[in-house]
Amino acid sequence: MEAIDNKGLILALDELEKEKGIKKEYLLEAIDTALITAYKKNFEAENVDVHIDRKTGATHVYSVKEVKEKIEDENTDISIKDAKKINPDAKEGDTVEVEIIPKEFGRIAAQTAKQVIVQKLREAERDILFSEFNDRKGEIVSGLIQKADGNAVIMDLGKLEGVMPLKEQIPTESYHVNDKIKGYVLDVERGAKGAPQVIVSRSNPDFVRKLLEFEIPEIYEGVIEIKSVSRDPGNRSKVAVYSPDPNIDPVGSCVGQKGVRIQNIINELNGEKIDVIEWDEDPSVYIVSALLPAKILAVDIKEEEKFAQVIVPDDQLSLAIGKAGQNVRLAVKLTGWKIDIKSETQFREMLENASKEEQEEAIDDTGNKEETEE
Repeated sequence: MEAIDNKGLILALDELEKEKGIKKEYLLEAIDTALITAYKKNFEAENVDVHIDRKTGATHVYSVKEVKEKIEDENTDISIKDAKKINPDAKEGDTVEVEIIPKEFGRIAAQTAKQVIVQKLREAERDILFSEFNDRKGEIVSGLIQKADGNAVIMDLGKLEGVMPLKEQIPTESYHVNDKIKGYVLDVERGAKGAPQVIVSRSNPDFVRKLLEFEIPEIYEGVIEIKSVSRDPGNRSKVAVYSPDPNIDPVGSCVGQKGVRIQNIINELNGEKIDVIEWDEDPSVYIVSALLPAKILAVDIKEEEKFAQVIVPDDQLSLAIGKAGQNVRLAVKLTGWKIDIKSETQFREMLENASKEEQEEAIDDTGNKEETEE
């Protein structure tokens, strides 16, 4: 009994393995499974097995039958005598595979194999793209805007689609179809149909970090280190930089001559202001820098609580706090310290009130003492 011939299949799968890196055995197992489903669907059979010869590509179809002393159904049962012709060790209750050659199944098998190969090729290409872009997490990509309707922005990244959700957009920016923009690869996810989808952000603080790395060679080379970034997207960012080399001015290197280096980043962010400050291991010095451009009179540090009481001149209070609290909020994010700002007048009043309370407590204590003695 001859199997269904499919000589070119193995050669084709060998070529696919070389060109696409998809294992031949993986494809053959998938085709085997699909052929069983196809046979059951087209021939209304249940107990069948289909197997492709790994060397010749020939398709073998088997009817799986149970060995019985008395046959009840010829489609599902086989006598012990006939079973032993296939397997000499067969006994009642075992199952044996009887090879069959169904009409028309050759054409169905060829179509099924083609469909499986096409499907697995698509899946493999998706997996390759997923791995490629998954390795690019944390990088900057450029793409053309395909859709911008006030919700998620869809970008053409060449091989894949990029999605910039509303929360990852800069609130002060507007996006238009066919505009070319840059974004930070936040994550790579599987889409509804299994296709990889790149999640892009322009509002993430690390977008600013990566732009600085791209623009400033000293950061990329590791001569200057970005210690921290805090950001109010579209309005202002604060960046703390440091260099272990005392001969290098980290702030000056980042800003560049006449501010040209930092201006390129500001332009990319459509005018978002960027304050570059020098990181210092002394929290008092670091906090003073973080609150620039405000002038600071004094900083009182409580290490255990990571709390800083900051005193500023009266005319510097609004500058230190910033519009809607922006300056102090960014300084808190940048340093990781809780910061409470008081003007010089407020601080003096606070001290005076504290002194009065102490005096009142002292008087109460004295009065209580006299009553006790009486």
